[in-house]
Amino acid sequence: MLKAYRQRKQNETVMGFRLEEPHLTLWVVWWVFVYLGLPLLLVGSAIDLLIQYFTGSCTGFWCWLT
Repeated sequence: MLKAYRQRKQNETVMGFRLEEPHLTLWVVWWVFVYLGLPLLLVGSAIDLLIQYFTGSCTGFWCWLT
């Protein structure tokens, strides 16, 4: 299955125009961050906050900044 993705296809044409091959853009990187990175960051921050609230000791990334 992976071999099919590695092989380069010939450029497809539609009505005589060649279509560009799909590639990553900055918008894709941005939306991956919004949908995956941001929720993970928020969940991790909430866990750090709860641990600090209940135990009184700072255990997260924010402790290095203070």
